[in-house]
Amino acid sequence: MRWPTIGQLLALAVLIAAIVIGLIYASDQVGSIVLITAAVTFLANAMWRLALIIVSMRSPPEADAPEVWPRYSIVAALHDEAKVVGQLIERLSKIDYPADRLQGLLVLEAHDHTTIQAALCTPRPPWLDIFIAPAGTPRTKPRALNCALPIATGEILTVYDAEDDPDPQQLKEAASRFASDTSGRLACLQAPLRIRRNYASAPPTPFLDRQFAAEYASLFETALPGMAKLGLPFPLGGTSNHFRVDVLRKVGGWDAFNVTEDADLGFRLWRHGWRLDVITRPTWETPPGGLACWLPQRTRWLKGYMQTWGTHTRHPLQLGFRGGFALAATLGAGLVSAALYGPSLAWFVTTVGVYSIAGLSPQTPAFAICVLSVGTASAWLSCAIGTRRAGVAYEVKDMLAAPFYWSLLSLAFVHAAWRLIREPFAWDKTPHAPDQPVQYQDQHSPVDVRLDVPLPVRLSASHVAASEPTA
Repeated sequence: MRWPTIGQLLALAVLIAAIVIGLIYASDQVGSIVLITAAVTFLANAMWRLALIIVSMRSPPEADAPEVWPRYSIVAALHDEAKVVGQLIERLSKIDYPADRLQGLLVLEAHDHTTIQAALCTPRPPWLDIFIAPAGTPRTKPRALNCALPIATGEILTVYDAEDDPDPQQLKEAASRFASDTSGRLACLQAPLRIRRNYASAPPTPFLDRQFAAEYASLFETALPGMAKLGLPFPLGGTSNHFRVDVLRKVGGWDAFNVTEDADLGFRLWRHGWRLDVITRPTWETPPGGLACWLPQRTRWLKGYMQTWGTHTRHPLQLGFRGGFALAATLGAGLVSAALYGPSLAWFVTTVGVYSIAGLSPQTPAFAICVLSVGTASAWLSCAIGTRRAGVAYEVKDMLAAPFYWSLLSLAFVHAAWRLIREPFAWDKTPHAPDQPVQYQDQHSPVDVRLDVPLPVRLSASHVAASEPTA
């Protein structure tokens, strides 16, 4: 656990003191400054989003296949995923890559008996093994990944989640791109994540599902490709990132205490002099579902963004100007936007409502209208282009409903800030359901996974303690 530095605490204290003093002695001027600053920030963010849309139109370069395919490690850290582990194994089995060059590890927790049993009762390709992570804390996905990192035999390593359905050609595209890298500084490639919903496996939640899919499309089809084209670092997705294993070990693996370890690792690689890029072969995922599942997931993301912001602003000069700008334009802008979406919408609706009841025309400054229009249009355009590239539906009704989805981020922001104080390392688990029913248990020959009996031979050595490096 890392506490804020003296410099961070001092900067926060000065900011709070300046706001309090200003509100006491010059409240009108301070209010005007805050509003102007917010408006300029939103306008700059909108223009930045438009720039990324334009830059991302250039496709990533194609690369020739290497003469010899490098060894590849596939790692999936699972917890309470008995329902979908069979589905994941089936999907990983379809990956088109030389089997003798593959190593697969399903990283499971020792106490998670049901997932272990489900994995053992599902036929697996010879290259896919089960690894039981040693007991320990914090009980997070990055810690589980760190436990598996020392035994990874591949030159390249990729991470998948329980609900993932990766393109079978994704590994070959990533391996070809790494082989064609002449700079020697390419450390990670991010595949696009695309959202689809199978309503046979869960009740329909069309509003959240469609907005979530559009949000992902905006991020993975326009924003990240644009930043990669500009040679900037970016927060990685939590899955389908492909790493050079030697580099991953040099930078210390994943931060076991960060609940968005992917966002942290993207900037940590940059801080150590490495470069990130994107590939085109996607991974399909399912949306979290209703508000009861969406809110904890979004809370964890925003809490992790806060952790990552705090980590990388401890020594901001190490990121350099471009790295610092990218941090502010992604995590910083994301946090500020999440905090202001809800209050801004509430203020707008209240203002219009009060003036309408009074029979008056709202006295809205032209600059505010300009900011609102450009900001909303740029977000709509980013989603529209992203969803078209991803093959995801995005209609006028989705555009009109988007502000209400954005306002929900403010609820998640408040929740995340509170959880950061009370439970900074608690991992909000998102439940997953299979696209189709999966029968994983053979009732005629059940597998006993109690802790007091020997584990089957295909389990990796769970008793070997692994290091847990953090940022």
